[in-house]
Amino acid sequence: MRVAIVLGTRPEIIKMSPLVRECAKRGTPYYILHTGQHYSHEMDRVFFEELALPEAHHHLDVGSGTHGAQTAKVLSGTEAVLSRDRPDIVMVQGDTNTVMAAALAAAKMGIRVGHVEAGLRSNDRTMPEEVNRVVADHISDQLYAPTEEARKNLAREGIDRGVFVTGNTIVDAVQENRKLAAARSHVLENLGLKARGFVLATAHRQENVDSPQKLNGILKALDSVGRETGLPVIFPAHPRTQARLKEFGLRPEAASVVNPFGFMDFLTMEASARLVLTDSGGVQEEACILGVPCVTMRENTERPETVSVGANVLAGTDPERILAASWSMLNRQGGWKNPFGDGRAAARILDHAEKGEDRFKG
Repeated sequence: MRVAIVLGTRPEIIKMSPLVRECAKRGTPYYILHTGQHYSHEMDRVFFEELALPEAHHHLDVGSGTHGAQTAKVLSGTEAVLSRDRPDIVMVQGDTNTVMAAALAAAKMGIRVGHVEAGLRSNDRTMPEEVNRVVADHISDQLYAPTEEARKNLAREGIDRGVFVTGNTIVDAVQENRKLAAARSHVLENLGLKARGFVLATAHRQENVDSPQKLNGILKALDSVGRETGLPVIFPAHPRTQARLKEFGLRPEAASVVNPFGFMDFLTMEASARLVLTDSGGVQEEACILGVPCVTMRENTERPETVSVGANVLAGTDPERILAASWSMLNRQGGWKNPFGDGRAAARILDHAEKGEDRFKG
């Protein structure tokens, strides 16, 4: 079996790194196809370096653009690579344009598709990510659901063959790298912070940062949390967010905007924070795994397990709701059960890929 591992963004690099390592450990032939959906050093190259991943064998350099333009570049570029370098299975992860387009290219060429982190649903079709998830799931041959809840989502849509509950590879990645991050990272000292003495905030979702009203509401919330709790609020701003802050002429007064962190520094910041405020699905998972309470600045989540175990609360983008939710979560420090698995997801995924128990067989 020869595996093509497709990735294009920071979360995909992190969540596919355990699969790369598992292929190397087993001696399973593989190659990395990098679409370049994230292309800045802070959001891409640094993660390859810190995670000690091999160079991508193929790089599409698609960059930014409209959804249509970006999807078209990934689709045509992936088709060209797969025509020259045909694998037995194409592995995609998550819900980006990279995932949907690469899965579609492989499916149309009759190449097996494995969807890592299948079955997540926010039930909000206004989110581009939700559309990408649904399309990828319905054309994949094998679907690796991270939780039983994700499996049930697929069953409700009539997908019950080729579905395997494997756990989430983010648990693998966190477990593999947490001790390494603690030893290597000096981010707390560099920023003058103490463990459990600050709030970490992130925001990058299109529906949030492309709206002046919502982005301004988030900034006001960060300022209020910082002033009322007396805790420093550290806001590593995604390049998209930085561009919108400049475009809209917005700037927080109490929160500190900093450049994005590398994976080791960000993992250290997450593990050391008193509270996390975010609109990222991946950060919701990571905070839950690390035992750090989270407030999600959205009205919905495709990670409802985090809410069910008491690790996360939805607050939208209204400053007063975010502040109230922050106060309610500040005294919650772990104690919940991690719902995302035991850190052996990558091994289970390759086991199923090798057995070839595919959805469309027979």
